[in-house]
Amino acid sequence: MKSATIVGAGLVGSLWAVYLSKAGYKVTIVEMRDDLREADISAGKSINLALSVRGWKAFKTVGVDKEIESIAIPMPGRTMHDLEGNLTYQPYGQEGQAIYSVSRAGINCKMMDIAEEYGGATILYNRKCIGADLDNGIVYVENTKTGEKEEIKSDVVFAADGAFSAIRYKAMQKLDRFDYNQRYIEDGYREILLPANEDGSYKLEKNTLHIWPRGRFMLIALPNEDGSFTCTLFMPHENHEYAFDKINTKEEVEHFFKTIFPDFYDLMPNIGDVWEDHPLSSLAIIRCYPWTHGKFALMGDAAHATVPFYGQGMNAGFEDCTVMWELMQKHKEDWPAVFEAYQKERKPEGDAVQDLSLHNYFVMRDYVGDPEFLLQKKFERRIEQLYPDKYMPLYSQVSFSHIKYSEAHTSGMNQDKWVKSVMEQHDVESMMEDGSIDKLIHQIVQEKGAFGRS
Repeated sequence: MKSATIVGAGLVGSLWAVYLSKAGYKVTIVEMRDDLREADISAGKSINLALSVRGWKAFKTVGVDKEIESIAIPMPGRTMHDLEGNLTYQPYGQEGQAIYSVSRAGINCKMMDIAEEYGGATILYNRKCIGADLDNGIVYVENTKTGEKEEIKSDVVFAADGAFSAIRYKAMQKLDRFDYNQRYIEDGYREILLPANEDGSYKLEKNTLHIWPRGRFMLIALPNEDGSFTCTLFMPHENHEYAFDKINTKEEVEHFFKTIFPDFYDLMPNIGDVWEDHPLSSLAIIRCYPWTHGKFALMGDAAHATVPFYGQGMNAGFEDCTVMWELMQKHKEDWPAVFEAYQKERKPEGDAVQDLSLHNYFVMRDYVGDPEFLLQKKFERRIEQLYPDKYMPLYSQVSFSHIKYSEAHTSGMNQDKWVKSVMEQHDVESMMEDGSIDKLIHQIVQEKGAFGRS
């Protein structure tokens, strides 16, 4: 029987196990941690994830989308909270389009269930990867409970073991001419669990992603099924009046929130008491190449870890599964051919999603509360409503389509320049108010035929 080993029982590894099982492989997953499903994990254990079209396609391809729908909360837009507590709502796309909030732990547990039940995979826990023979398909592991060492050999091996992949570090990074770059951004994050009201109801509107944009700081909140919100504060590690290294005592925490996020402090006056419930974490982008060697391939964060500001890290990893699956069919499981095509096709997309993620950090942090930015988004939405076949905003290209990340990035930047130039030439705000904006949009189509695409 054909055999495959997957290193890492996370989101991508668990989903990929279902794909491989569907293709007739006996799948073994090795996981360094204990069984996540047996741990006591609160909803706010880690940054909630935003599931979008690319992720749903990966689920639908192997028929497990209904399983995930049961734990996903739709968010058709985002709600901005300004310093005075005023709220501004921005739809993400057109009517019926939404991204979905899922808890990382919740979806990971569900994916592990699916890997075992639908895929028939065997998951070996507490197996720390200590090395690999890339050419012969061998993973060397150590049982962290007993110290026993094992060799696990299979026809093909997939490293889906995250940003700090042991396979990449222990084996691939030792290869000649292996390119590797690790870049930490200057900001870190800390999570905060905003509990439900005593009656179990939500303290904020449920079906939206909440953002408190404050220039060098940003707080976001995503809903959980139990009425709570997983909140994440992003701000500098150091070198600022308010930075993680300056906020340590209960009094400093309370002063910071009263000053920068007063309406959030009103929701959670005990913030100083729970500040250290979750650890301070760093954010990194990791680029490497090649992604394959011998019988091994990197997938998900192991290949293209990114920062979370476009909500596409998980979706990009799931899209790796979709693409690898399509290439398996195309090349009839000739793995050298599959691997070569996979890394050539996906490497530019991994780079692009990282570029998009960094770009969107500045958008979310600095611009989503800016009147000029809001006007631009409103203008773009109207163009899309009138000419959906000719104009798709960058966010929609990334979150609501299967356009390649690299193509979306290029066309999105071109469109942004074009929209800004139109706004410089015309009083778009007045035209939106008096209803004459449609005439301008129609005129542009008649004269140009398109909107800023190159």
